[in-house]
Amino acid sequence: MTGVPLIIAFVVAIAAMILLISKLKLHPFLAIMGISLLLAIVAGIPLTQIPGVIGAGFSGTFTSIGIVIILGAFIGSVLEKTGAALKLADMVIGLVGEKNPGLAIELMGWVVSIPVFCDSGFVILNPIRKALVKRTGKSSVMMTVCLSCGLYISHVFIPPTPGPIAAANTLGVGNNLLLVIGMGVLC
Repeated sequence: MTGVPLIIAFVVAIAAMILLISKLKLHPFLAIMGISLLLAIVAGIPLTQIPGVIGAGFSGTFTSIGIVIILGAFIGSVLEKTGAALKLADMVIGLVGEKNPGLAIELMGWVVSIPVFCDSGFVILNPIRKALVKRTGKSSVMMTVCLSCGLYISHVFIPPTPGPIAAANTLGVGNNLLLVIGMGVLC
């Protein structure tokens, strides 16, 4: 299968994966692997090659960002279990005022997303976001949007965050682009 039918199958696969994870509460790993298997079959990949194709995709992702995501999840869990998330929430609220919890979580996202990918930053800061929602009574959706904005602003626009680094590596320019950007930042 190629062309438009493959694109349609891919979109259906993404929608099915979201449904499995969000509505049916299937573990994300199982949903991703199951949908990958079905998509490979629909796409016409021979059964004997499917494990290698899925494995290559998984290992490629793991070697580029997997370790960062795992460590981010670990740090987020430690922040939540030790009570440090509540302490950080109180500290940031103290800086920007109790009437600005959205700004507080946005600033935290902005800072945390500089050294880590924004998805890892979300995992790290989500316990703090939950604590701020509970403390302030503000909308969980509003706080999530503020956190996401802060994370993505850094992730996309501030070198040498992981986003621009990954883009430079994808373009094949690697550290050369980062050196030029870094000289520009220091001027």
